[in-house]
Amino acid sequence: MNASTSRVDPKLLELLVCPLTKGRLSYNAATGELISEKAKLAYPVRDGIPIMLISEAREIKD
Repeated sequence: MNASTSRVDPKLLELLVCPLTKGRLSYNAATGELISEKAKLAYPVRDGIPIMLISEAREIKD
């Protein structure tokens, strides 16, 4: 998958929040994930679509 297919629309990013904490998300272009620092979860982005399911998120280790 290349960067253009995994990018998230910046306007969409402003609207999305973590489904667990309702906190802000940041986009990590290197991993193609939306990061919730508060929940320590990384939500995948597939074909430009954020997968906002807690069950699909990757736990971020310290």
